[in-house]
Amino acid sequence: MAEPYRQPEVTDELVASHGLTPEEYERIKQILGRTPTFTELGVFSVMWSEHCSYKNSIALLKTLPREGKNLLASAGEENAGAVDIGDGLAVVFKIESHNHPSAIEPYQGAATGVGGILRDIFTMGARPIASLNSLRFGSPTNPRVRYLIDGVVRGIGDYGNSFGVPTVAGEVFFDEAYTGNPLVNAMAVGLVKSDGIISATAKGAGNPMMIVGSKTGRDGIHGATFASEELSEKSESKRPSVQIGDPFTEKLLLEATLEIIDKDLVVGIQDMGAAGITCCSSEMTAKGESGLELEINQVPVRETGMIPYEILLSESQERMMVCVKKGKEDAVREVFDKWGLDSTIVGHVTDDKLMTVKLNGEVVSQIPSFDLVLGGGAPVYHRETKRPAYIDELATLDIDSLTTPSDWNKTLITMISSPNLCHKGWVFEQYDHMVRTNTAVGPGSDAAVLRIRKTDKALAMTTDCNGRYCYLNPRLGARSAVAEAARNIVCSGGRPLAVTNCLNFGNPYKPEIYYCFAEAVGGMGDACRVFETPVTGGNVSFYNEDPQRAVYPTPTIGMVGLIEHTDHITTQWFKDNGDVVFLLGTTGDDLGASEYLHVVHRLRRGAVPSLDLTREKKLQDALLAAIQSGLVKSAHDVSDGGLAIALAECCISHNDHQIGASVRIEADVRPDSLLFGESQSRVIVSAAAVDADRLETHFRNAGIPVARIGLVGGRRLVINELVDIELESISSAFYNAMPTFMEWVGEKAPV
Repeated sequence: MAEPYRQPEVTDELVASHGLTPEEYERIKQILGRTPTFTELGVFSVMWSEHCSYKNSIALLKTLPREGKNLLASAGEENAGAVDIGDGLAVVFKIESHNHPSAIEPYQGAATGVGGILRDIFTMGARPIASLNSLRFGSPTNPRVRYLIDGVVRGIGDYGNSFGVPTVAGEVFFDEAYTGNPLVNAMAVGLVKSDGIISATAKGAGNPMMIVGSKTGRDGIHGATFASEELSEKSESKRPSVQIGDPFTEKLLLEATLEIIDKDLVVGIQDMGAAGITCCSSEMTAKGESGLELEINQVPVRETGMIPYEILLSESQERMMVCVKKGKEDAVREVFDKWGLDSTIVGHVTDDKLMTVKLNGEVVSQIPSFDLVLGGGAPVYHRETKRPAYIDELATLDIDSLTTPSDWNKTLITMISSPNLCHKGWVFEQYDHMVRTNTAVGPGSDAAVLRIRKTDKALAMTTDCNGRYCYLNPRLGARSAVAEAARNIVCSGGRPLAVTNCLNFGNPYKPEIYYCFAEAVGGMGDACRVFETPVTGGNVSFYNEDPQRAVYPTPTIGMVGLIEHTDHITTQWFKDNGDVVFLLGTTGDDLGASEYLHVVHRLRRGAVPSLDLTREKKLQDALLAAIQSGLVKSAHDVSDGGLAIALAECCISHNDHQIGASVRIEADVRPDSLLFGESQSRVIVSAAAVDADRLETHFRNAGIPVARIGLVGGRRLVINELVDIELESISSAFYNAMPTFMEWVGEKAPV
């Protein structure tokens, strides 16, 4: 007979070490009616961590628009959002962060971030068709930052390439604010039959619960708790909290999972992500208003001597929890045996609404599932806010005090070779963006576009956020992030459908940080209502700080749009000699918060460019109608770096088809504002000469400011009397900058 399992005594010190406040501990004792066991303390600590419970954010997140006529899954309802796109299909997508693990172990941190978001997609029955990312680092002149960049990019590339999903779009932004705490946000998109979505639910008393996929180890224990605290010098010792990924096993898990769904063998499935078995067990049963009895010694493990606490909290990768229809256990095993994966019954569904964990028949943990989860008994806080003093201090900019460069050609080269504006091929050329052969537009245009097989439709997708804007004006910055994402979708020929978000902020217990969070959420909601893009879900990542600073408020927006016909796919580069170039929108003296101000004048201040959301929506609707009418040959939004950078990209961003342009822009502004100001709601479009009058009339009739500014042709870019430069010089600066930043060989990871 086995010896009784002896658990360590729960003390105040042990409670504190688990990140629980005294008030939370008292609440736990009230829920249980007794002192928790050591195992129960661990369960509560991860489920009530910020990463799992959203206790400091959920009240604000509920204010976002979360309903739409085509939504098949509301925000937080399932592992990912789902939107009906017609033809019996739905698009499933989500974005999440893996910031803290990537700061400590960049390769595995980024790789497992990709793996986790892909599992969120295929647990719903959707086959992943694309991967995207949004990355933030410190200056690439810093050796440790280069080490982080190298590891993160290789981790993303190796996992996605090995798994067999194209990495088609993203963004890379550099600023000192991200030096010690990089942001690694991973997004995935999948397709599923609209009536084939599987829920993350466990219900039906007696139905068996199975763990499928990889065995459980000690990697990732308390990863959710680790993600809910600031980085410090001690964080390096938490490498065990970083999971280890295996993309080849994940590929097998994908195929096996989709097969058991297709054969109608299961009630529900959930990925074992943050908090592992604990999270999926409690969330699945809470959603099913059921319970679970789990025999912990039945869980397949790969290390000896693992105790229940470790098994429940492990975040080992490539695992799923499956609620199987009773009597279908052998059929499920047969599928997983075929794919060479474990599938083990570890318990069964009950009707007592308790998550009961046993070891050799002895109860080691018993907690009401509902009291563990987001939306249930997990705590909800309304934090104090305080407007940061720096916002008003930095809002002013004496534009007349800025010296004007004497050589605009040279300034253009300086700008387009700067870290945030240069070509990011060094990054995305490590990713396979053509695997599965559905990619119509890969990295390098306003949005990626993937064809939908057996239809005439396509999907456009993008990630966007200007962290500097959000730092200087969090509400306007978040509005601008949504607007730019929508503009990128429309410039590619798509109608924006919905948003997923990854909200990256510092410590929410600091009133200034929480003010920025609240304002950003409000700004996101403002914009999503105007663009009719409901928020389908996403991720909140707090505690993004190192000992020196917090990151910029960075509410990353992931957006997906529907292109009704592949004939409407539009790219940003100019097409043919003689095409007419138009500028939509108006140009003002908007140098505040600009990349020009940052690169040329080393300033981080000024008013964020104003944005009229209604006017922006009107412009986007008119542009999409023009594209669908066949009048537009290219479209490119004007954003970071302003008009000169956008025009240069129109000329050179298709490396095999570079073509110049000569333009004249009439605007009563300073030369630097004309070239590099970042006035919002502007788009550069080109049209065939025979369509130019019709295009101009179309926009005028729609009430959109439109100016015929020049012609495509030649091998130079000419802008007024300010810029006159050969494309070869621009192209060389644009394409060679990032490889130059990253020229380091054999450097060890700096301490």
